Order: sequence, then structure tokens, then C-alpha cells
Amino acid sequence: MALRYKIDVMAALREHGYSSTKIREEKLIGQSYLQQIRHGELVSWKTIDTLCKLLECQPGDIVEYIPD
Repeated sequence: MALRYKIDVMAALREHGYSSTKIREEKLIGQSYLQQIRHGELVSWKTIDTLCKLLECQPGDIVEYIPD
């Protein structure tokens, strides 16, 4: 895989006050996408957009390109 997460996304969300429960209850990110994030799998750009809003960052702060 050429793209990977630079940060522990779930830990960053918790630091910003977003627990898994809160994210689900407020319907910010779907359960299946949360599961993908937990497993290090990349998610849709729409979800990356939501993560950037919640974490107040840029996509490059979340993912990085690793050449093969």
C-alpha cells in the first residue's frame, strides 16, 4: 500500500474530545469507517474530509505516501 496513516487517528480523535460513542451518536463517521481506521485501512475522501474538520488539520497531516 502506497498510502498510510501518519498518526493514530483514533487517539487523535480522543484527544480532541471525540470518543467512538460520540462519533457514532452524532453520526459524524459511520461504524464501518471507524473499523477501517482502527485496522489501518484507508477510508473515502469524504471521511478524510470529516477527519480534517474534527481534528482541525490538513489531509497531509493524517496520511502520507510511501513509495514502493
